[in-house]
Amino acid sequence: MDVPVIKIYARFPSPRLQYITGFIFGDLLGVTAEIITDKRKIGHHPLINYTSERLKNAFNIMPAGLLYEPGIRKYNPEVQWWNSLPVIFPSPGGSDLPFDIFSASFYMITRYEEYTCETFDRHGRFPASSSLAYRNGFLHRPVVNLWVWELARHLVKAFPRLAFKRSRFSALATFDIDEPFKYRGKDTIRKIGALIMRPGKNGYATAEKYRIISGKQTDPWDIFDFLISKAKEEETDIIFFMPAGDRSAYDNWPSWQNIEFRKLLKNIAAKAKTGLHPSYKAGINGSLLITEMNRLNQITGIKAEAARFHYIRFRLPDSLNNLETAGFRKDYSMGFHDEPGFRAGTSSPFLFFNPVTDRLSNLQIVPFQFMDATMIHYKKMSPSRSIEIIKSLIDETRKAGGIFQSVWHNNIIASDENSENWKSAFKFTLKYQKNDDKLS
Repeated sequence: MDVPVIKIYARFPSPRLQYITGFIFGDLLGVTAEIITDKRKIGHHPLINYTSERLKNAFNIMPAGLLYEPGIRKYNPEVQWWNSLPVIFPSPGGSDLPFDIFSASFYMITRYEEYTCETFDRHGRFPASSSLAYRNGFLHRPVVNLWVWELARHLVKAFPRLAFKRSRFSALATFDIDEPFKYRGKDTIRKIGALIMRPGKNGYATAEKYRIISGKQTDPWDIFDFLISKAKEEETDIIFFMPAGDRSAYDNWPSWQNIEFRKLLKNIAAKAKTGLHPSYKAGINGSLLITEMNRLNQITGIKAEAARFHYIRFRLPDSLNNLETAGFRKDYSMGFHDEPGFRAGTSSPFLFFNPVTDRLSNLQIVPFQFMDATMIHYKKMSPSRSIEIIKSLIDETRKAGGIFQSVWHNNIIASDENSENWKSAFKFTLKYQKNDDKLS
């Protein structure tokens, strides 16, 4: 049976309304929705009335106004609770939903609040503590997905002929290669310094470092074959984000010209999906971003089409505009550096929409929910406590549908202190998220 087209009656088809209804109905629910401004075009289709007047035989959603405004202005959305869900942009009486789901979803996935933020951390990043979701205790839930499934349930009650696609869950493990080697990949002076400054408690430790530096023994942080084989064993999709920027105070990888480093990057690219890990400065410098992209392309022989910013340092909308200009197709930076959870309120990929210009981009945003460095440096949580957070985030994503993306660092998984604990946390994640759905 053919699924009927949903008609959305509105004052006019603004770019914002077209964008968010395309995401909700096309991407999440798998149906066609057409915005109309003439009642004569309703026909016998299921009808959503997105105007301030109430219509009979329609599902009425009262617009809050956000989708018809030009540009950006400061909002402080009121958070209410409905069916155990936090909701924003509440509607007056006469609406079949107690909130404007279109405005609420647009506000969350465009990261509208970040455009009016005036307080950033010392690296120029938007902190989780400034977000509406964190302040109101729902950062750990993919509320946009959950709102949409509630909408779907209500629409099926109103229009029994409707049918929506099944919610699907998939998982993705990603790796930032900030420090590929503990000793190798350094210039001669730094290699000598590694022996002098960290001689170890006995001659054995010094001898071990010498064997590693001289290439006679594998560097302890070079665990990339293990990561690839483990992911393959657990049938998990993976992506490695590889740097090609210059060294700096915040970029501690080897020189992009280093032979050992270049060999490693090429070897990884031959075995797994890869993308660019733009440097600290390239997060907000478009020309530098292109330079680093070209370097990585030359090293691997593969065009980099995916990226995740180092330090999760990016600024909206400029950083994402820079990615699009450089020719990237996907960004994997949409998560908080200092808190686990759903930064954009969704576990599903979405296209970048600039609310300043109301322009839709072809750049796809793939959100992440967990990063090992967050738990160590900001949350001060042990690997065992982090596992409980991982379980909760996977469970939330599985229930809502979408992608659970975790971010890992090879040097953390292989670090001297608690190495088995973090390695165990990584192994647990791959096993717990295992499923039959594959990320396309």
